[in-house]
Amino acid sequence: MSQNIADGKISIIIPAINEAGNIKKAIATTQGSINIEIIVVDGGSDDDTVEIAQSLGVKIISSSPGRAVQMNVGAVTANGDILLFLHADSRLPSGFDDMIRTALQHPETVAGAFNLRIDASLLSLRWVELGVNLRSHFYQMPYGDQAIFLTKQVFQQIGGFPELPIMEDFELMRRLKRTGRIVIIPTPVVTSARRWLQKGVFKTTLLNQIVIIAYLLGISPERICRWYRREKFKRI
Repeated sequence: MSQNIADGKISIIIPAINEAGNIKKAIATTQGSINIEIIVVDGGSDDDTVEIAQSLGVKIISSSPGRAVQMNVGAVTANGDILLFLHADSRLPSGFDDMIRTALQHPETVAGAFNLRIDASLLSLRWVELGVNLRSHFYQMPYGDQAIFLTKQVFQQIGGFPELPIMEDFELMRRLKRTGRIVIIPTPVVTSARRWLQKGVFKTTLLNQIVIIAYLLGISPERICRWYRREKFKRI
């Protein structure tokens, strides 16, 4: 058991672009935790994201846009022994800090994440949650909206997030699985339902699966990203 993990500082890295409506809630869920720092990495917001984060007294860094780039920039400046990557539209559970430190003390564990809860009452989203949580537990493949955490040492050893325009969390997990166990904490992170509600739960879920298959077939992330964004925002 590593002493620096048991007592280690957790650096919470939040990549954000135009998240004025969410950033305050995300940061608020970190309150009451022990020995943490919060780093908001802004990718060029033109709303009040930066001002809101500044008013809450957290560290603000500017970066080129791109979730992988922003998270890597945040990791470089982090002072913590443990890195926690939190999406700006997600909220951490109470006691997350103790859960993370406990999980990482297991010698075979290299990283972890939380179960997922989607913040809407649709029954179809309960099925999405079930699928996500089963995949995470049985295949050790959580994605970014489940608040991925790992030690800074391991993060540096695997070279950080691959700076891809899409699928950066999927590829990170594939690399981590080769080095050790990925633990899933059963207490959920709560994330916004906005991306499912925008086009509908079924279409969004199908789109996500097509993206994964395309990536595994070797189609370039740049090409997938162009197609994904066009489909995501196309009017029905």
